Amino acid sequence: MLRLLVASAHIPGATGSGPGVHVSARFRGVPRSTRVVPEERSPTWNETLAWPLGTRPLHPTASLTLRLRHWGQPAPRGDLGATTVSLDRLMANPGLPLALSHVPLLDPRGQATGCTVTLRCSYVPRGTAGDATVPLQGPVPPPAASPATAHRPGEPPAGRKEDFQVRVRIIEGHQLQGNDIKPVVTVLIGQHRFRTRIRAGNNPYYNEVFCQNFHRMPAQLAAEPIRIQVLDSRATRAEAVIGVFQLDVGTVYRAPGRSLSWKWLSLQHPNRPDAGSRGYLRVSLAVLRAGEPVPEQEEPARDEDVEANLLQPPPCAATLQLRVYRAEDLPQAEPARQCLPSVLPAGGKRGFLAAAVRVAFAGRTLCTRVMPPDANPTWNEVFFFPLRLPPICDEIQLAILSGSRSSKVLGTATLHLSQISSAGAELEEGTPGFSPCFGPSFLPFYGPRPDPARTPSTDTGLAYRGRVLLELSTHMGTPDGRQRDTIAPEDIARAQRHLPRRQFGLCGVFYSATMVPASPELLRFELSLGNYGDMGDVTCKPAASVTPHGCPLFDGNRYHYLPWYGDKPVAAVTSSWEDAGHRWDTLNLLRAMCRRLERNVTELQDARGDAGGDIGRRLLRQLAQDCRRALPQLEAQPTPTPLDAHLRAARLHLLRRVAAAAAVPPRAGWDTLLPVAEGWLRRVVALAVEPQAGVPDVLLWLLQGERRVACARVPATDLMFSRSGPSACGRLCGRIQTLFLVGSGDIRAQLRLRLWLGRVADSGDLPRHLEGTLRVYAETYENQTKLLGKWGSRGLLGRPGFSDSTGKAGLPRHKIRPPRGWRWDGPWTVEPQRRLLLDTETNVGEVLEEVYENESRQLSGEWGPAAVASTDVSGAAVPPKEEVACPQGWHVTDGWRVDVTGAVDEAGWEYGVSAAPGSPPPAWHAVEKTYHTHRRRRWLRTRRRDPGAQGREQDVATFLRLVGAGTEDPAEEDKPAAAERQLRSSIRTPPQQPMPLILCIFQRPNFFQLRCYIFQALELAPPSTKATADPIAHVSFVHVSQSTRVLPGTLDPLWDQTLLFHRVLLYGDPRGVQDEPPAVVVEVFDQDGGGAGGFLGRSVCTPDVWLDVGRRRPPRLRRYSLGGPGGLAGELLATFELLHDAEDGSLAQVSTPPWRQGVFSVPLGIRPLLRLVALEVLAWGLRGLRSGVQAPSLEVQCGGRTLRTPTITDLATNPNFPINAFLLTLHLPAEEEYVPPIRLRVTDTRDFGYRPEVGQACVRSLGQYFCQPHGEGQPPGPGTPPYCPGPPLRKALQTRWARERGHRGHRGRLSPTHPAPHQAAEEEEDEDEDDWWSKFYAPTGDKAKSRRGTNRDRLKIYSCELEAVPEFEGLQDFCQTFPLYQPGGHPAAGEDPVPVGEFKGLFRIYPLPEDPGVPPPPRHFQELPPSQPQKCLVRVYVVRAFDLPPRDRNGLCDPYVRVSLGAKTLGQRDQYVPNTLEPVFGRLFEVTGTIPLEKDLRVSLLDYDLLPPDQEIGTTTIDLENRLLSRFRAHCGLPALYRTSGPGRWRDQLPPSRALEHFARTRGLPAPEFNADGTTVTFGDHTFLLSHFESGPPVHQHLGVPRERLALHVLRACRLVPEHLETRTLYSSTQPGLEQGKVQMWVDIFPASLGPPGPPVDITPRKPQRYELRCVVWNTRDVDLGDTNLAGQRMSDIYVTGWLDGLEEQRQRTDVHYRSLQGDGGFNWRFVFSFEYLAAEQLCVLPRKEHFWSLDETVLKVPPKLILQVWDNDKFSADDFLGVLELELTRLPQPAQHPQNCTPIGQGTPQSPWPWRGAQAPSRLSLFRQRRVRGWWPCTVQEGSKRRLSWSFLWLQAPLRSLRYGIWRQHRCRISLGLALLLLLALLLTFIYAAPGYLAMKVVNPLQSLQLAGGEHPAGGAGKP
Repeated sequence: MLRLLVASAHIPGATGSGPGVHVSARFRGVPRSTRVVPEERSPTWNETLAWPLGTRPLHPTASLTLRLRHWGQPAPRGDLGATTVSLDRLMANPGLPLALSHVPLLDPRGQATGCTVTLRCSYVPRGTAGDATVPLQGPVPPPAASPATAHRPGEPPAGRKEDFQVRVRIIEGHQLQGNDIKPVVTVLIGQHRFRTRIRAGNNPYYNEVFCQNFHRMPAQLAAEPIRIQVLDSRATRAEAVIGVFQLDVGTVYRAPGRSLSWKWLSLQHPNRPDAGSRGYLRVSLAVLRAGEPVPEQEEPARDEDVEANLLQPPPCAATLQLRVYRAEDLPQAEPARQCLPSVLPAGGKRGFLAAAVRVAFAGRTLCTRVMPPDANPTWNEVFFFPLRLPPICDEIQLAILSGSRSSKVLGTATLHLSQISSAGAELEEGTPGFSPCFGPSFLPFYGPRPDPARTPSTDTGLAYRGRVLLELSTHMGTPDGRQRDTIAPEDIARAQRHLPRRQFGLCGVFYSATMVPASPELLRFELSLGNYGDMGDVTCKPAASVTPHGCPLFDGNRYHYLPWYGDKPVAAVTSSWEDAGHRWDTLNLLRAMCRRLERNVTELQDARGDAGGDIGRRLLRQLAQDCRRALPQLEAQPTPTPLDAHLRAARLHLLRRVAAAAAVPPRAGWDTLLPVAEGWLRRVVALAVEPQAGVPDVLLWLLQGERRVACARVPATDLMFSRSGPSACGRLCGRIQTLFLVGSGDIRAQLRLRLWLGRVADSGDLPRHLEGTLRVYAETYENQTKLLGKWGSRGLLGRPGFSDSTGKAGLPRHKIRPPRGWRWDGPWTVEPQRRLLLDTETNVGEVLEEVYENESRQLSGEWGPAAVASTDVSGAAVPPKEEVACPQGWHVTDGWRVDVTGAVDEAGWEYGVSAAPGSPPPAWHAVEKTYHTHRRRRWLRTRRRDPGAQGREQDVATFLRLVGAGTEDPAEEDKPAAAERQLRSSIRTPPQQPMPLILCIFQRPNFFQLRCYIFQALELAPPSTKATADPIAHVSFVHVSQSTRVLPGTLDPLWDQTLLFHRVLLYGDPRGVQDEPPAVVVEVFDQDGGGAGGFLGRSVCTPDVWLDVGRRRPPRLRRYSLGGPGGLAGELLATFELLHDAEDGSLAQVSTPPWRQGVFSVPLGIRPLLRLVALEVLAWGLRGLRSGVQAPSLEVQCGGRTLRTPTITDLATNPNFPINAFLLTLHLPAEEEYVPPIRLRVTDTRDFGYRPEVGQACVRSLGQYFCQPHGEGQPPGPGTPPYCPGPPLRKALQTRWARERGHRGHRGRLSPTHPAPHQAAEEEEDEDEDDWWSKFYAPTGDKAKSRRGTNRDRLKIYSCELEAVPEFEGLQDFCQTFPLYQPGGHPAAGEDPVPVGEFKGLFRIYPLPEDPGVPPPPRHFQELPPSQPQKCLVRVYVVRAFDLPPRDRNGLCDPYVRVSLGAKTLGQRDQYVPNTLEPVFGRLFEVTGTIPLEKDLRVSLLDYDLLPPDQEIGTTTIDLENRLLSRFRAHCGLPALYRTSGPGRWRDQLPPSRALEHFARTRGLPAPEFNADGTTVTFGDHTFLLSHFESGPPVHQHLGVPRERLALHVLRACRLVPEHLETRTLYSSTQPGLEQGKVQMWVDIFPASLGPPGPPVDITPRKPQRYELRCVVWNTRDVDLGDTNLAGQRMSDIYVTGWLDGLEEQRQRTDVHYRSLQGDGGFNWRFVFSFEYLAAEQLCVLPRKEHFWSLDETVLKVPPKLILQVWDNDKFSADDFLGVLELELTRLPQPAQHPQNCTPIGQGTPQSPWPWRGAQAPSRLSLFRQRRVRGWWPCTVQEGSKRRLSWSFLWLQAPLRSLRYGIWRQHRCRISLGLALLLLLALLLTFIYAAPGYLAMKVVNPLQSLQLAGGEHPAGGAGKP
């Protein structure tokens, strides 16, 4: 349901004296209009307009058109402005209304009128609360909004099966745990498994797509699992799992755009989910739905915030425990042979079935054990289901099985987790949430009921099949792996503690039954609650649950009814159920609050001016009263189950907050109350749910004989009575309601009755609702037969002497005893059983009597009277025709006459041969033969009822009222409750006692007059064998019906008829009729010929009731949907009112509708106002008709007028009409809402005047064709906008010029056509290097790919088809394309009809002057191009395709292009692109064709297979004729620059100057005038200079002359199609509606009449360049030591291997550095890798064969990544892995200058893909730009769940090495400085220590004294002798 609240508008020029204004809105072609208010400056409506969506949900591209208009003035003169509101935001978030304030309104030229409108849109998805429509079954008033049937916004809606496609794209992995792994990803979609290729490394790149198609209902699709698992292909099976991520399809379906794009998945171990992340996997998930566009998925930046794009599994794990205790009321086994009832024992008791319970949740199904046959089996089992909170799957599906698990299902039930759990925040801030819980409580089950008669036409619907006692609880924590267990005995005892039983009484008073089947079998209705009251059940005691047998009576028009009149049958049932009154009372209180709050909110929406304040005050006051009334009930409510406690706490919290808020008026004004009140309503509705009601629904069955032919269900809580007050009672308790009983998919009865359900102790409330007198009867039937002229009981031949109404044996009257506490009120009396022996001619005005005269052949051969001379048609004896008397009140119109029509001779005789003596012949013949023994002829006469012989009052009098019937004991009259108990005692009598007959007797009826204003039906669906219909509308009301006249040959019948139902009898209080009016059923039939006719559609309507006729206001026509056999079958414009015919004669004051053409027409105050308009038709031609059509013509029907075009003489040579413009004058309603559609019928002219219909179409939404009469704006033509000719071209040019001049003032020059002088040299230098791909990549802003400056011309890339670009109007500005469909063809349910052809044309509708003396305005379609076919050269440029679905087992496809135009096909199979989903074609196809004979260009992509035929991937179709005829010049796009040579050379046929002249000629404008040098042009009454568009002289040598450049600038200013590249969606015929990828292309069309075209564009794909990577491994440092030498020292034989990612076969390795004791290795080894690199995409191109048997090379594009691994060489064992280094060459981290700077960090998310020290990510560089990089990079190794640097820690065992690695490496500067200081200090101390001695020695100088002493000794010795 789409709702639009039109709040107000602003009209600046309002005078206050206008005719009034209103807002008209249109959605999907269905108009709606507000009421008319006086014209003011700020008119206010606050009126809600609604559109039921049915099975078609809101589309993201849907829009809503609004128009502000003057009342009664024709369009477009009365229009004040229009606007279009896009509903994409509303579709993206249905729960958030779309509020728009002061939306500007535009005139037909697109200019603002100054008027604005304020509105508010809301979207209620199908099935939610608020999406209520009048159903075909159930009460006519829509039930209260209940969350039990609601689903949250965004959830898959329930409905028919549809086509879906689930796509999973595996992009890349990151930080996958493991060393030297080769990961592979397996994807499980539903039950289908897919696998990627095997990659190497911890960061593999895949970019593979997997698709799986489904044809299911959305709810079934949502439960399908998606399991993504990453495995190590090298590991063993037990250790292969790296990580798993699992979700269901519903998670993706509910995501915005139904996709999760570029999400990182956090992988978990399946057995250890709490162990943390095992790595990350980037994926894109999407669910494609047929008919919906695929959302665009843009690749995010590489440096994005990955934490915000991380998809994690539900955080909370829990276990769902479901306890299944026992069942009761299970169905009984049906007898094997229904034809032998004597096999059954007395009483019809049957055996029971062996039963089991099956439970399905979240893809897991468990089943209980099968119990032996029993009515109440006991299982006492508990099931365990793993659960993630919040839960993803919402439904727990339960089923009762008959026997084993694979046997049939007896009944089903569903538990919704959204109803038994809550997140809290979705209700109200602070509301406590709770986990799923339920019971212990009984859950009713329903299922199909087998028909004892075994008739295939019976459809019994859903019947009660038993109840199961269940309990559900949630326990937090990881599941322990158990699936089932046995319930503990204490839990069993606890469950039985809170299930007390009480007696409940159900009473139903049947007021009327109509539209019942016309059958000779007797009809009755059965009322049951569970098995109580079910006549087919033997476990419960019999009850007075059925109405008396009745014979259907014809109403005189079409339908049959049961003539109850003033004696209304009553059904009463007593049953025993658990007393859950605390739940029922609370539920009904909340629902009553919701209903009153919803009424107030609706009135607040429609309030005007100051009335909003009064309504707001009343809303707050009543809401506070409701809260105060409900809070005491909630506070005193017991809570026997956990769910009761949780719901009670949530309700108390919410109501207290609402009551507190309602006590304070809004501070910001009453305008702010509406959204607040809507929020209150939404939250209260969410809590108005009771899944533990326990009591099954009340069922009403229509029994035809012994067969159940129709059924209706009413929830028991809606009928429940409560002592707590009227608000706590059910909304239908004691109230009259209308139900439709449905069987075999159609309405079988319309029943109006009053139901009451409550405790037997509360039955004193029942008489208060009964408006008549209750009488209880006992009846029996005495049977006699006539023997020898006397009646008696002898000779009954086995038949009972006393029986019931059906002939079954019964008790005689003297054996019937009154129940205990009752007495007989009088003697037995004989009643003429008028209920069974009714006059079949009642309500019939004319009867045709017939008698057959019989003769037999005598022995003489002559004919004589037969033994039975007079018989009926079956041969039974009847009185002779002379003895047939005319009944009283009738008269014979003519005498007896012989029927000579049919297969008889001229005398009326027909002849036959008797098969046995005395028997009539089995067959009759018209020609006499000698062997014929019998003949007969038919005599007829007609009698008619006398006028006034019998009126409605006499019909009532003929129905017998029971007089002198028994009454209750007077002692019990003052005790209704006791009387009710006594009544139930009478019901529980033994089976041989007859059931009492209970009647509610009304003394006198009330008379009403029903007025049905049937104006028109729109868009009826004809029968499958006809193209048109002869519609007639039958209106049924209570027990009377009437019909409209038959309108032949139309699907939009305009009856304009009023049906008057005089003195309709309705029993009961008239105020009850006003509160619950009976329904009016309108059925439309195709009355072609005789008989009942073909059913077309049905609508259920509610009349407006007026008890006081003096206050009556004329109604307004309304739109009612017609439901047909295949769904929506049209609309009905009608209205109904029910007027009370009081005794004061006030009804005579109401005027009688006018009498026209033999019928009452719709009065002027109700019927729409008609005006004279002109309908201009541009009939261009017919396309695509089948080959058998020879000379077709077109019929246009609208408003009862028909226009026929001339015949196309030769469709094969020229499919256009010889005359194209036509005019039709007719009268149409002034209001657009009532304008009928235009019908198109195409007929073919055959031999002998035969004109079969070959196609038809219906044109809706005629508002787009309304326009003003010619005289304003530019000259008319087909290319003008819908409403008027559009803005003058000069105004558009001036606007464009002014905008560009303003842009020039800011930027210094107008356009980037010519670069600045300092850039000219550089661009001129690069000009020769440009190619088309540079222009292709320029719009993306990627300079590296485009290789051009920013000041060049760019290519316009559209992300959709060119026809979908809004500014080009679908390229149907000249003429539109209308699909033609098979006449009378009905598609299957849910399928779209298949077109059989196309009509190309256009319509214009404008008002004509009513005065015939005023000349009509000029025609619109005057200047038309020639309609002759023309030859054209078509160039198709196919650039590339992407998002293709895989077609091969390897997850890829081999696409190639095939182009078809007519019978010509281009494209070779061998020109395919192997093994890719994103092929780059770069191909040009040239084909010639004749347009429009060959107008559809098909571009197909096929998958190449070794053995043909090739599989189609997808196809797109382009209408070349629309592009050629479009005034937007779509046949060849306009480039930004005019070049005479080079890559961007002008390729059109006409130079810009001639193209401008041609454009002016087609638009009816004067030719442009250029000056001599071509720098100035005058066009459109304005002069343009070249300097307006260019600044400075041209610097490019390839630019054209100024004249052509200026003409090109003017053409581009006219909003024509530029040089472009369109993105077209591919569709497959095998999966219509599902997108199969996209293709980027464009098409150029060159008519041969304009000359030769220019050169084609070279779009050959770029080739990858050959690169060589040279990697020199100098040395390693601190590598792990993996071996031990003979001396016990740790060592390693180190070597390094390296390869480029994707080129594992080119793996290279260094030599081995033996016996490294410190982890250091010196190599000086160079790796050389050659590869192909595509710089435009920054990817390596790797063509290779994946397998030796592969036929083609697979071109892989992977990011350039260098992988280096360090290994330990071993001689006799496998080498040991020591570390890995992965370097992405385009994003290379800056290397470290020293090895000690390479330190590890903890493992994180993919946001930090490089393990550098510190929180800040390192800077990146591209090796392709820097060319050379040198430094240290860290190697990492996986250790457990963490990754560390690969260096050795074994040196800690050596003390010297410990000192070296622990102290010296980190503190060697300090140690060196310390040692220097210590040495210096030692020298100083040595000096200090040695200085005293040295000084002393310097002073004493002992060496000198020694020298002196030594010198004296020689001298002395020499002086002696």
